[in-house]
Amino acid sequence: MNSIELRGVTKVFTGGVAGEYAALGGVDLAIREGEFFCLLGPTGCGKSTVLHLVAGFEKATQGEISIKGRPVAGPGADRGVVFQSEIALFPWLTVEENVGFGGRMRGLAPDLRRERIERNLDLVGLAKHRTKFPRELSGGMKQRVQIARALANDPDFLLMDEPFGALDAQTRRRMQEEVVRIWSEARKTVLFITHDIGEAIWCADRIGVMTRGPAAKVKEIVDVKLPRPRHTMTADFVELYNVLSASIQAEAEAMLNV
Repeated sequence: MNSIELRGVTKVFTGGVAGEYAALGGVDLAIREGEFFCLLGPTGCGKSTVLHLVAGFEKATQGEISIKGRPVAGPGADRGVVFQSEIALFPWLTVEENVGFGGRMRGLAPDLRRERIERNLDLVGLAKHRTKFPRELSGGMKQRVQIARALANDPDFLLMDEPFGALDAQTRRRMQEEVVRIWSEARKTVLFITHDIGEAIWCADRIGVMTRGPAAKVKEIVDVKLPRPRHTMTADFVELYNVLSASIQAEAEAMLNV
């Protein structure tokens, strides 16, 4: 069963120095229920635009976007979003207050809100840091707060826009392991945007490769058949890395030659 579907989706931005820019030019994509799907491609290919359309932050110029068969008309509680930047956290709120913010705004009963806070703080390993403020946390811990806050609203979908892009290499690897563990326990459908090939192979059930922009499309979808937990130095991992790298490099070179 497909949970997220995009059919013939185009997105044209107007205004600014460029005047008019076609970010997407007919994207067709189907994401299955419960899968971890990574969208991969060269810088500027419209990966984040796809996520913003699915999240309901932007409206498609043409085409259809549906969630479980229902058209996307705007943001909804069924979709939790995790951003790359830590500024998405409220600096004046503690960890547990950040995690519980959505439930408080939606008027959830205090007992239910507390249960969700506790469950998701435990899930991301931050129960002992509940009273800290964002300024007291490491980069990886801040991203875990964002994940817990998104999950505390009990969404069906977790949309992650290059959430580990600003982290150092060691923290990033640890967070990749963490997000796969969290996904395996929470069983949400995940759309994960990244430009890191190794990260996509480590995390994904399937990987969608975007063409270069403007008017980008989904070039191909690759099944990642490696068993979990995955190991980066295996021959199969390296072989898939090289295949994806060649595909993306071809798009990047074509972009430079335009």
